Amino acid sequence: MEKIPMTRGGFDALDSELKTLKSVERPAVIRAIAEAREHGDLSENAEYHAAREKQSFIEGRIKELEGILSLAEVIDPSKLSGAIKFGATVTLVDEDNDEEKTYRIVGETEADIERGLLNIKSPLARALIGKDEGDSVEVKTPGGQRSYEVVSIRYI
Repeated sequence: MEKIPMTRGGFDALDSELKTLKSVERPAVIRAIAEAREHGDLSENAEYHAAREKQSFIEGRIKELEGILSLAEVIDPSKLSGAIKFGATVTLVDEDNDEEKTYRIVGETEADIERGLLNIKSPLARALIGKDEGDSVEVKTPGGQRSYEVVSIRYI
């Protein structure tokens, strides 16, 4: 199996979610199912069916998180330097409109473009890997071809 790169923050967030699902959500849904069973006929019991559906979702998410965490490779960006690679915080200038944006290149599971966390597998991140400050990069995006200049690279 291929390792899943992620930052310490991303790993900790997934681990915290897993612990919450196991220690809070799972017991709560088990109680809800038991309570619904006490109400009698299960075939017409909406509470029972809703609780079973929620239990199915929780169990699926627990399995998914356990799988991701078992393959996680935690990378500490503060120990890295040089050209752009996983964990880099990159400031770019759009060469068409001079708009400046800053992204941190992270793993798939922790990516959130609204917070500036760029998926390592995204077209922009793939185009940035290996580039240095001052380099230009051409990226094919859903909105068309874009050109960016790498202004700075930091490893935090």
